[in-house]
Amino acid sequence: MDVTVVHTADLGPDGRAELRALLDLAYGGDFDDSDWEHALGGMHALARDDGVLAGHAALVARRLLHGGRALRAGYVEAVAVHPAHRRRGIAGAVMEPVERLTRGGHEMGALGSSEMALPFYAGRGWQRWRGPLHALTPSGIVETPDERGGIHVLPVGVPLDLDGDLTCDWRDADVW
Repeated sequence: MDVTVVHTADLGPDGRAELRALLDLAYGGDFDDSDWEHALGGMHALARDDGVLAGHAALVARRLLHGGRALRAGYVEAVAVHPAHRRRGIAGAVMEPVERLTRGGHEMGALGSSEMALPFYAGRGWQRWRGPLHALTPSGIVETPDERGGIHVLPVGVPLDLDGDLTCDWRDADVW
C-alpha cells in the first residue's frame, strides 16, 4: 500500500473524479455535493493498493471558537475506505499523515464521527467533545445540539476544556 499527500489543486480533474467515485461508493450513497465541497481546498491523504484508490482522508482549515479565542483548526473530512479493502489498516494509514499535518500546522484538530467510528478515533487519541456545540451563522451564533457526542478533537498546542463551548465557522449544509 502506498500513501501520498496532495493538495486539492494537485488532484486534477481525473484525480477528483476518481476520489469522488471512491467517496460515493464508501459512503453507500450517503455522500452528497455539500459533503464533497467540505472535503475540498485542503490536503488529501490517498492510499493506493495495487494502483487502486483504496482510502482517503482530507484535512481542511477551519476556525473554531473556544475559550475566547478563534483557534486554527485542522478539520478532518471524508475519511473513507473502499468496501473491498476494509479491515486492512487503510483508515489508520490515511489518518497518520492527516494527524501529522494537524499537529504541525494547527492549534487543534477536529472531526465529526459516526457512532461506528468512535472507537477508531478514540484509539488514535481523539477526544469526544462533551460541552455545548454552536455554529457561527449569518444570523449569529446558533446552538447545534444534534451534533453533541459526535464531535471529536485532537488537542495540539492549546489547552481545551472538553466541557466548555465550542463554536464552528459557517459553511453551507452540515456545519460540523
